[in-house]
Amino acid sequence: MTKMAHPEAAETLHQGRRAFASGIAYAGALSAIINVLQLTVPLFMLQVHDRVVNSQSTDTLIMLIIVSVIGLAIYCILDYVRALTYQVMASKLIRKLNLPVLEAAISASVTKGISKSSQAIRDLNDIRSFIVGNAISVPLEAFWAPIFLAVLFALHWLYGLVALTSAVIIISLSLLSDFLTRRAMKRANESSLHNISEIGGTLRHAEAVEAMGMLPALSERWRLSQLHTQDLLDVVTRRSRAMASFTRTCRYVMQIAVLSVGAILVIRQEVSPGSMVASSIIMGRMLLPFDSMVDGWRQWVLAMAAWKNVKALLEHQAPKRETRPTPRTQGELTVDRLVFAPPGSDVPVLKGLSFTLRPGEVLGIVGPSAAGKSTLARALIGVIKPTSGGVYLDGNNVYLWERGSFGDMVGYLPQSVSLLDGTIRDNIARMREADPRLVLEAARLADVHDMIGRLPLGYDTMLGDGGHALSGGQRQRIGLARAVYGRPRLIVLDEPNSNLDTDGERALVRTIETLRADGAIIILIAHRPSVMQAADKLMVLQEGRISQFGPRTSVVSAITPGEKPMAAVKGSA
Repeated sequence: MTKMAHPEAAETLHQGRRAFASGIAYAGALSAIINVLQLTVPLFMLQVHDRVVNSQSTDTLIMLIIVSVIGLAIYCILDYVRALTYQVMASKLIRKLNLPVLEAAISASVTKGISKSSQAIRDLNDIRSFIVGNAISVPLEAFWAPIFLAVLFALHWLYGLVALTSAVIIISLSLLSDFLTRRAMKRANESSLHNISEIGGTLRHAEAVEAMGMLPALSERWRLSQLHTQDLLDVVTRRSRAMASFTRTCRYVMQIAVLSVGAILVIRQEVSPGSMVASSIIMGRMLLPFDSMVDGWRQWVLAMAAWKNVKALLEHQAPKRETRPTPRTQGELTVDRLVFAPPGSDVPVLKGLSFTLRPGEVLGIVGPSAAGKSTLARALIGVIKPTSGGVYLDGNNVYLWERGSFGDMVGYLPQSVSLLDGTIRDNIARMREADPRLVLEAARLADVHDMIGRLPLGYDTMLGDGGHALSGGQRQRIGLARAVYGRPRLIVLDEPNSNLDTDGERALVRTIETLRADGAIIILIAHRPSVMQAADKLMVLQEGRISQFGPRTSVVSAITPGEKPMAAVKGSA
């Protein structure tokens, strides 16, 4: 069953479509006037040949020049206004879509584990480039082409017939060119994207590639892939250039045809000599949008595909959250019959979990790999939507909670700590306007203040591309400082000691004890036993179910020797 867009996503899409439709309608009206004004030059030449040359009247020439200049000035202004119309359309549309699409892309990355942020940004850029480009005007120009055809028929019906036949030939050649190149272009693009993806995936494992001497073999694979892609592109290039040359030759033949028809008509004295030149110019202008129709149509297809991606992302991934901030609170954490199955899967990862934690309690969660520990952590901080049941902090649903105010309540340290581009101060302050007092408090609470002080620029040390490289332990400890920034009331730490040495683990335990004394609810997920000494309660997860839960000493004593307990549980005894 297809998911329906929730009201906010539906309204965003409706506003986007409305902005686009109104802009197109306005641009279409301008295009009609612009196309009429483009008759200024051929009509000027017609009048010069038929009136000025025959009458040798300078006054007539001056009057024609004045009228033509006024017409061209209006044309220039309206053409500029039309370009601004497209720019305003693009600006309004992208501003409406930017934040909702980015939020939906992040939601898709969280729920499906697939990063769609770069694709979403690329789709928005494709839509904007299409709107401000030339392709969007092609259908509008072609729509008003009958204006030129009507003028040609008015000059003489043979001019109109030649122009109409030429338009049919140009359209047919354009369609033939598209037919000959479409499949080859599709295969070439797919091959190119595959190569880029393969190289990007390999570069993420550059150390292993270098260490184990895999580069020569990979280089050969890349070379063969690139040659295959190049061969496909060569096929497309040869076919498109052949068709372009043939089409250009046909246009020259059509120009000769209309001039020849004009010459015959002049000899028969059925038209004036000026109409011969004017008809050639008018026909060339009429054929222009048809000549670029296939390329313009491709741009329309790409833009429509990008819009389809954005629409699907908003309809199916935009999270349904509250929009009004919730006041800071301090109450129990309640997990009520929590079930979570990944999208597209009928097998739940979490199977009916229920437990309650009071302020100041520390829960340690252990279990084998794939038991659902990290999934539970993500559910506790509200980044994935439960299939059924829910997680509640002081009675508030953590998934529906407005994200800004929820961030003030929650701290999270994931297994893989990712620090963002910016200074250490920015990262600890969660990329907000940094409060120096709170940043120092979080750094001291995480026992990382002295370590930061030894870095080149202290808290102003830049991280990310081109910034200072941190060790795994340093990243984890700065991530911990970020998690405890602002003294949140719910703190979830997933493998917080995986990269820490003995001193780092002792500092982590001291941090947990301080936060517990402050009334925070702390949840620890770890395999190494030392940090579990700080836990008040233990939970053993197995296959998505709670097999043991209670005070730490009770859970340890309840595990029988034949149950093969987790290392963290044994170490906490």
